[in-house]
Amino acid sequence: MSRLTDPKYLKEILFRHGIVLTKARGQNFLVNPSVCPQMADMCGATENDGVIEIGPGVGVLTEQLAKISKKTVAIELDSGLIPVLGETLKDYDNVKVIHEDALKIDLKQLIEDEFDGGDVYLCANLPYYITTPIIMKLLEDKIPLSAITVMVQKEFADRICAKVGSRQSGAVTAAVAYYAECERLFRVSPGSFFPPPKVESEVIRLIPHKNPPVDVKNEKHFFSVIKAGFAQRRKTLTNALLSGANIPKETTAKALEEMGLSSGARIEELSLSQIGELSNLLYAE
Repeated sequence: MSRLTDPKYLKEILFRHGIVLTKARGQNFLVNPSVCPQMADMCGATENDGVIEIGPGVGVLTEQLAKISKKTVAIELDSGLIPVLGETLKDYDNVKVIHEDALKIDLKQLIEDEFDGGDVYLCANLPYYITTPIIMKLLEDKIPLSAITVMVQKEFADRICAKVGSRQSGAVTAAVAYYAECERLFRVSPGSFFPPPKVESEVIRLIPHKNPPVDVKNEKHFFSVIKAGFAQRRKTLTNALLSGANIPKETTAKALEEMGLSSGARIEELSLSQIGELSNLLYAE
């Protein structure tokens, strides 16, 4: 068992480095010794591959990723944790810690600079407050990753992995489904963390599509339809797209009729392919 999952050792090293935990940054460290080895094992990387981690904390997951990968690059925003990681990961010469903001760093350039070819995976216990922007950045920027394995709030997993067209689906569901296949791997209880959060967590894996499952004429327009439709999901699409995307009600109604759908349809009732078809019918080149 890694000593980094020992709460006593964790408190000692944090105290020694003057680290004060803050709820604002979602600093909850994993102390369940089985979680990180399982995440590393399921992320898909082998001894010939590279791994990127976002938000390594004290390095409990980083340590496991270093054991199974050729090289692991960990991106940490908190300057106070950099010397902690220098201590906890000193025995691993295949780990590089970068003090950067993962939302601002050029990940494509990082991959080019740090990894000598081969497949690159991302595996992280994401701070909950940046879960959506991080995942969407990875997908929208088409970062060349073989798989994205992340721990998120269970509520977010319910939404992101929902079937498009179900009541649980939302804008992020449709957007992620366009870019990747979502798999739910395993649950993580609050007691697995120090200090324990008030919510359950879940590890999910996203496998980016080589080609989108829906052929759209214009991606920007497609996502504007998604954003406008789900922003006012209780409204009919004719009303939601009028107020959110300035598309005349008659235009939307005509497109829905052409698709064999009611003019009173709501976006949460549509499958991903139907949203794509609607977007194409509404797109004016």
